[in-house]
Amino acid sequence: MLETWLTRELRIEVPILGAPMGGRAGGELTGEVSKAGGLGLLGAARYATPQWVAEEAAVARRIGGRFGVGLMTWALDDDDTLLDAALAEEPVLVSLSFGDPAAYVPRVHAAGIPVVSQVNTLDDLRVAERAGVDLVIAQGGEAGGHTGQIGTLPLLQELLDATDLPVVAAGGIGTGRGLAAVIAAGAEGALIGTALLASPETIGPGYARERVVEAGSADTVYTSVFDQARSQPWPSRWGGRAIANEFTEAWHGAEGSEETLAEAYDPSDPDLGVVYAGEAVGLVHSARPAGEVVRNIAADAERLLRRFA
Repeated sequence: MLETWLTRELRIEVPILGAPMGGRAGGELTGEVSKAGGLGLLGAARYATPQWVAEEAAVARRIGGRFGVGLMTWALDDDDTLLDAALAEEPVLVSLSFGDPAAYVPRVHAAGIPVVSQVNTLDDLRVAERAGVDLVIAQGGEAGGHTGQIGTLPLLQELLDATDLPVVAAGGIGTGRGLAAVIAAGAEGALIGTALLASPETIGPGYARERVVEAGSADTVYTSVFDQARSQPWPSRWGGRAIANEFTEAWHGAEGSEETLAEAYDPSDPDLGVVYAGEAVGLVHSARPAGEVVRNIAADAERLLRRFA
């Protein structure tokens, strides 16, 4: 029931991709997703280094064998060193998202690696098609971290009707019900991130996992204040969905200079640091191993789809 383009072309057991979450998806999380039958993607954020990519890729390879790497296209426009570092590790998939990937797709294809792009609008889809990507991810506004503002389901329907490329869904998918729903709609699978954020294999501060377990689906905010506080030059069209805390209550929608925000921000304090998470955070009730999360989502989705086969 779960055989799709994604499982056939990437030679994985279940149509689940682990989101390349910057600051959270290192080699251990990535490897465990792959070991469970999906495909984990390393989150090579703008501040990552080639050494980090090499070290974390080695961990992912040791645990799960095959893996992918996710890169931010707008950051590559300033420095494409991380793309070279990623290709050197021979991933089975490269994600080029948040910007026009046209300048980089030929290099990835020359290495024999398919390219996926997360898209947030129909215009984004057209940019990705012109660039020659192999598949796209319909990333809805429910997603954690940086994303667009169109809901996953409306966006997914729009893209499925507008392209012949394989489409994967992302945003708000945290259980087998979500995976079954998007596959029934015509998606080739799902990219999941928030559902994995409480897993012990994530990197980052321990309080982040605790906040994810405690938060409900109404406890997130779509904001750019954390980027401003950390001097992260994300293009203005992409805000980030994070768990609300004292920092967002004080500064989201308020007038504050980057200097003021930087002084108020404290990454070591759960009330003043950022925990990016999507609306599916309300579906995360405990800190479960990543492999268990992936296997359970897949098994529940298959059970549900069999009911309507």
